Amino acid sequence: MSSGLLARKNYAWVIVIVTFVTLITTAGFRATPGVLIVPLQEEFGWSRGTISLAVSIGLLMFGLAAPFSAALMERFGMRRVMLVALVTIASGALLTTRMTAPWQLILLWGIVVGGSTGALSVPLAATVANRWFESRRGLVTGILTASNASGQMIFLPALAVLTTTYGWRYASIAVASVALVIVFPIVAIFVRDRPQSIGLEPYGATEPVPVPEPSKHPFRPAVDGLLLGVRSSTFWLLTGTFFICGLSTNGLIGTHLIPAAVDHHMTAVAGASLLALMGFFDVIGTVGSGWLTDRIDPRRLLAWYYALRGLAVIALPFAFGSGWLLVGFAVFYGLDWVATVPPTVALTADTFGRERVGIVFGWIFASHQFGAAFAAWAAGASRGWFGTYTYAFVTSGLLCLLASGLSLRINRPAREGLGKLVPEPA
Repeated sequence: MSSGLLARKNYAWVIVIVTFVTLITTAGFRATPGVLIVPLQEEFGWSRGTISLAVSIGLLMFGLAAPFSAALMERFGMRRVMLVALVTIASGALLTTRMTAPWQLILLWGIVVGGSTGALSVPLAATVANRWFESRRGLVTGILTASNASGQMIFLPALAVLTTTYGWRYASIAVASVALVIVFPIVAIFVRDRPQSIGLEPYGATEPVPVPEPSKHPFRPAVDGLLLGVRSSTFWLLTGTFFICGLSTNGLIGTHLIPAAVDHHMTAVAGASLLALMGFFDVIGTVGSGWLTDRIDPRRLLAWYYALRGLAVIALPFAFGSGWLLVGFAVFYGLDWVATVPPTVALTADTFGRERVGIVFGWIFASHQFGAAFAAWAAGASRGWFGTYTYAFVTSGLLCLLASGLSLRINRPAREGLGKLVPEPA
């Protein structure tokens, strides 16, 4: 087999690499407000509750955009949606350097950047894995979702140094520059919508895989995906557990660990370094979770992941003050951070089918961001009320233990609900 033909047959892995790079940078963009909370409070005098509200709206928009962006990818293709999202992210980040009022923070970081990063989030990973791969989908999903951790590992310490040394506006400029100068050209050159568009089949396919006709109504598939999901008990259990997942990760730890570290007389760079350490170990944990998902009942994996996470978050308030305990927390929590995604995607695909997994999982992921948005606001508010994050940490841990029990109640039928959608009119 010639090297050119071999490269084409393995182009699915090129798509994985490009998607991984894109998701890394998106994770860094989305996590940036965690670095900005204290500097914005110091410069403008805004309360943490006010700034946390903007972060909360951003997380909410991040989740709500996911199912609709998945539907737009079905209609217009992955590459177009990704490129438009990158330009919008850069524009929103640059405009934040001129803001002077809280409503502008809410509009730009909350709605514009939050919604645009939602188009380049975990549902994109699910779409790539299920379009380009017949085999090893769990492993690919694990690799791509690990990009969330890799992004914070790479970007957060650098952004914290930029913010501390030069000011928070330079962090915003860095976000815009990376989106336009690095990621945009890579996506434009390499991304293709489906393997069939370049004469290939999904990796590992032993027979031709049909390509569905694109919907004539861009948002109809998103609505249909939601209607299909709400009829399924599995959907409600997955959305409930993923709500708690978002609450305990992006919303709480991802947003408030740095301010909590500052409360305990640590520097913002030290707090960002803890998140970066979590990111390093989350790469290991999430890729390993993808490998395990191909071999072990995903429900049992979810039960273990949520239980261990809950115990770790409950213990966090007692770890502050000890560098070794904080490092231990970062390692333990990092291994679990996004490990829930591969088994959740697998259960979604088993229940609703591969062609619907991007959109249905988009709605499940939206619940994740509802949880994140709630925690981002509630933790900031409780810090204002009680002067400490302890109540937020302990409550989150207890909810994770509840999610562990709910995971064991998930049924795993063979593609529940397929064929129940009303055919779309021509």
